[in-house]
Order: sequence, then structure tokens, then C-alpha cells
Amino acid sequence: MQPNKFEIFLGTGFFSGYSPFAPGTAGSVVAVLIYLIPGFENPAVMLLAVSFVTVVGVLLGTKFEKSYGKDPSKFVLDEFVGTWLALITLPKTLTIVILSFILWRMLDILKPFPAKQLERVKGGWGIMLDDIVSGIYTLILMQILLQIHIIKF
Repeated sequence: MQPNKFEIFLGTGFFSGYSPFAPGTAGSVVAVLIYLIPGFENPAVMLLAVSFVTVVGVLLGTKFEKSYGKDPSKFVLDEFVGTWLALITLPKTLTIVILSFILWRMLDILKPFPAKQLERVKGGWGIMLDDIVSGIYTLILMQILLQIHIIKF
């Protein structure tokens, strides 16, 4: 069964997944714009958003995969979750957001262990898990950079 119009709207990250160039990056930009909404950086709000979008992402990701093939590029809810995990608990400054975004996109593309292996999981979980791992790796690396004072905020 094909996703309906509302599911397409959500799954494509408000249609950002239809970007002709780098739809994953376009989805991540939309996720950053949502993050920039005042109050969204509150860890409780972000955990709720990550949890909700992960559940919706697994369900819609499975549906998108059945309709459009393995990990379709137009589906970008996984980028939302990865982006938000990369930023959770970090100071909300322009420098931090930009550096975290760049590092997150690099890790999402490179897919360090076990992200690449998790991508092979079938359905929505396979779509979501590699981005969750890359988002967590980004957060850990950003926290280390902050703690050893390589990054100032």
C-alpha cells in the first residue's frame, strides 16, 4: 500500500526529501530549523520529539520502503532524528549548531561501525538505526570537543 498524501508530507520531512540535490542534507536543514525554534533545545522536548519521530519513522519508513525500494532517498525522518540526537544537550550557539551539523552529515555519509551494518536491517528500523547511531556518535564527539576546550561556546 502506497503512503497517503499526509504520510508523504511527514516522511519526506515537509517535502524536503524531494530536493534534487542531497535530500538527506535538505532534511537535516529542516530539522535544524525546527531545532532553532525557541524552547525546542530543552532536552525533555527533544527526547519527546526524537522518540515520537523514531516511532513514526519506523512505521512510515517500512511503508516507504515497500513502495519505493530500500531506504528511499526521499524519506528523511531518519535525518531529523539523527540531527536532533547530534544536538541534544549541547549549548545552542551558532558555532555548535554548524559544527555539529557538519560532523553529523559526515558521519551519516561515512556510516562508522555499526551504522553501516544496521542499515541492512529490513524495513523502517534499518532506515532509522544507522542515523540514530551516527547522531549519537556526533553528540559524543561534540561533547568531547567541548570538554577539552577545542570548541568554545
